[in-house]
Amino acid sequence: MGRTRNIKDLMKTDNIYENGLLLQTTGHTLRPGGFLLTDQAVRNCGFLPGAEVLDVGCGYGATVDRLVSLYQLKAFGIDPSETLLTIGHQNYPNLSLSQGIGEKLPFADGSMDGVFAECSLSLMTDTNQALREMYRVLKSAGRLVIHDVYARNAQGVQELRELSLNSCIRQALTEEQILESLDSLGFQILQWQDHSPLLVQLTVDLIMKHGSMQAFWLKSAGCPSDQEKVQGALKKARMGYFQVLVQKS
Repeated sequence: MGRTRNIKDLMKTDNIYENGLLLQTTGHTLRPGGFLLTDQAVRNCGFLPGAEVLDVGCGYGATVDRLVSLYQLKAFGIDPSETLLTIGHQNYPNLSLSQGIGEKLPFADGSMDGVFAECSLSLMTDTNQALREMYRVLKSAGRLVIHDVYARNAQGVQELRELSLNSCIRQALTEEQILESLDSLGFQILQWQDHSPLLVQLTVDLIMKHGSMQAFWLKSAGCPSDQEKVQGALKKARMGYFQVLVQKS
């Protein structure tokens, strides 16, 4: 009972990832499409049983559990959130989940066959540093899997930055910015795919749950009262969702 109360206390926050607001719609994956792109990436990357993989921004640990239980991979997860990890340890007590940030991964050089960043890269303070760290911990020819939101219209990026939203949307990059960063670090681009319909479906699901996107954002952390500004910025940026697979060359 004491641990249950502790988790409830931890969830008393205005962070939408920690307070259960997004969880109500997405389940433990906390992202558009659930495990759809995770499964697709495992197949496309050809990870074999026993391969060592890292989930950066693992949240509750749902992906780590799937990689271990379904694909027999040796999977690890890190996340900066004490709240999400506490719940993750309760739900998946046998998983290797630890606290950490993408910009400073607590793993040795060349130790991972694969790295996943599932709707987490856009939440990191320094995207390029996080990508450098992912490159560092990958083995030669190791694969990096990213799926995340992105701005399909570069002209709308600045307005996203000006929003006071505690959400990945505010930090969304363009396709060009993402691919340029990966290329500059020495990654070989294997595949880029647009999966924006998954973001559209999540939007529909959130509307069904909360009545409108305005109602959802009003419940969100640090959401401005000017909802027209929020909706205008999102519309101008033409928010999308992507998956990119790259290889350490």
